[in-house]
Amino acid sequence: MLSYRHAFHAGNHADVLKHAVQAFILESLCAKDKGYSYIDTHSGAGGYALSHEWTQKKAEYAGGIARLWNEPKKWPQLAGYFDAIHAMNSSESLENYPGSPLVAAHFQRPQDRLTLMELHHNEVELLRQNLGRDGVAIHHRDGFEGLVGLLPPTPKRGLVLIDPPYELKEDYRRVADTLKKAHKRWPIGIYAVWYPLLAKAVDRSEGLKTALANLGFEQALCAELSVQAQADDFGMHGSGMIVLNPPWKLDEKLAELLPALSQALAQDNQAGFTLEWLK
Repeated sequence: MLSYRHAFHAGNHADVLKHAVQAFILESLCAKDKGYSYIDTHSGAGGYALSHEWTQKKAEYAGGIARLWNEPKKWPQLAGYFDAIHAMNSSESLENYPGSPLVAAHFQRPQDRLTLMELHHNEVELLRQNLGRDGVAIHHRDGFEGLVGLLPPTPKRGLVLIDPPYELKEDYRRVADTLKKAHKRWPIGIYAVWYPLLAKAVDRSEGLKTALANLGFEQALCAELSVQAQADDFGMHGSGMIVLNPPWKLDEKLAELLPALSQALAQDNQAGFTLEWLK
């Protein structure tokens, strides 16, 4: 349960989808002067050096953010996301990559509050080094349990990002169970849930989509990005984001982004995307 380290996967195709959606939502929240709350249930270390031996082991960023980085003019809709990455790099070269906490921190204003949770004892220490400052609360705790205890937050508008590693099949059930409780405590919040697309876990991801669509939220938007054909093993061929209570026009932004993103990140001719309302 505590073996997962995101450094091995930093900046890959799944991160690009996840952080692009996250940036879109945060940009929407920043459109109003009123403060918002951001809660991250599985924060990891906060940011990653792409030269680290763990990141270099598979160099997954080469098939992810590195494919977009040198042509920013082709991605004007991702300007906010790119700005968050630039904030971690002293030059135009791509040396560091932000996890979701540092993406959130890039958009944070004085009136906004960030709450970050991480259970892994080494990761939470790195998280404190990267984001220990005023306006950011860091908790060494289980994100599923912690989320319910923190709701409703102050300010009462905002975003929760839920992206467990799904190393345990129980994580799919825990996501749904946690959001059922969260809906009772904070039904107006925006909840963004990341999940992997795995050939041998199709039933789990489809079950998660069905469960979240029936929790009582007014709207549920689902975006999936596949970069290659399904593998016969547990290899991840893509990932998805389900956004409950999505902000206005998020569907339009994703409808513009996903076709181009699927082409740019394709690893074979089976790459593609889906965008659908689950309810």
